[in-house]
Amino acid sequence: MFIHEAAKKWPGAIISDLCLEFIFIIFYTIPMDIFERCALKTPDILLPNKTVDLTAWSVIACDQYTQDTDYWSKVAAVAKDRYSTLHMILPEVYLNTISDEQRKQEIVKIQKTMKDYLATGVFAEPIHSMLYIERKTAYNRLRKGIITCIDLEKYDWRPDSKAEIRATEATIVERLPPRMEIRQGAVLEMPHIMLLVDDPERMLIEQIGASIYSSQVMPLYTTQLMLNSGSISGWSIPADCSAYMEKALEKLYSANTDADGSVFMFAVGDGNHSLATAKAVWDAYKREHGGMQQANSSISLPADLGNNPLRYALVEIVNLYDSGLTFEPIHRVIFGADTKQLISFLQSKLGGKVIACSDKAALLQKVEHSSASFGFIAATGDLTCLETDMTCLAVSALQPLLDDFIKTHNLQIDYIHGSDEAFRIPQYDDAVSILLPPISKESFFSTIAESGSLPRKSFSMGEASEKRFYLECRKLI
Repeated sequence: MFIHEAAKKWPGAIISDLCLEFIFIIFYTIPMDIFERCALKTPDILLPNKTVDLTAWSVIACDQYTQDTDYWSKVAAVAKDRYSTLHMILPEVYLNTISDEQRKQEIVKIQKTMKDYLATGVFAEPIHSMLYIERKTAYNRLRKGIITCIDLEKYDWRPDSKAEIRATEATIVERLPPRMEIRQGAVLEMPHIMLLVDDPERMLIEQIGASIYSSQVMPLYTTQLMLNSGSISGWSIPADCSAYMEKALEKLYSANTDADGSVFMFAVGDGNHSLATAKAVWDAYKREHGGMQQANSSISLPADLGNNPLRYALVEIVNLYDSGLTFEPIHRVIFGADTKQLISFLQSKLGGKVIACSDKAALLQKVEHSSASFGFIAATGDLTCLETDMTCLAVSALQPLLDDFIKTHNLQIDYIHGSDEAFRIPQYDDAVSILLPPISKESFFSTIAESGSLPRKSFSMGEASEKRFYLECRKLI
């Protein structure tokens, strides 16, 4: 239909239906570029100019340390009176402590800062390139990645999605509006989104790194990250890597093509709600400017929308099998709960046996070496393990029960990255922490492909300080 309508607008054109069908066939049988098929697009990346202190500039993702105002106070001290991405984000630790009016004022300040940074030369000239990055963490791990743009037309967060890019966890739509308020008026975006690619043979990212090292290409930047969070270096990916990348992507595309023809190319490992926000803002913009959703989820876009910056999102792609990428469970903290009552409730639903643990090491040993055990850390200091014999993914069984429990008892829940935080919080709050067991990498993609997205906050990639830091930017307007 789109081809027919466009053809009829050609000046002086007299085109038969037969010719139109021929045009349609030719148009849709031209092989699509492999980067486009994999939802990838080379971005124009903005980096701070050489005078900017990158340690103060780079700040951890806004959804980290949500119960630790002390951490964010330290961040503010480092970034004070300096150019910093801190001034372009709203840390979620403050969302429950400020009014709607204060939030709106903060968003105005954020959007003004973005414009000021663009107008006053804070950024160097844009770099039209994907980036290869290496992140060293405080835990002596090295993670490799690619910074690139992905096409939001090929991403869908709905649980039954067959899109090339799929959510790994349930998306809470109620969390999108505050984020949309920021992005809808923002002139810049900064990624803390991390996508996973299922590449056990390490054909793509690792080989790009090897090529860069063999060519002795100098990094665009290298910096220590604040508050003992390790370091990061980034290289522009050389043009001579393009042919190799094409071959690797072709293999991965084929390997991840299902029997029904759908392709599961990337899974959202981190920043699911940020990517869903970008998608929601793009869809809203598209509706306002003539984009049309088709029944098969493909989009017929007017020419002036096809390359609109809002159609894309800047992300980091990491290999699921990267040796520096650890899968950590996201632990739960329930405020105001009676620990014994909670354990009794869960045991009645999940079965298993309750075991008292003598110390932190004993509890971690039981939970971390099992796929079906849960640890409980009470405000009283009591440590308990619930060992079950379930065979399904532990978080999938636990989360619906917790939802029922907190609703019945009118309690609050939070999601904690890192076992240290889970042990710390009950010391200062009337709360019980629940430690979850680890998740297997080998069954990760297949589980999502077969069963859809996992419950919200099911896993984390590394400890809190290993999360992605804001550094690279891209213009949205």
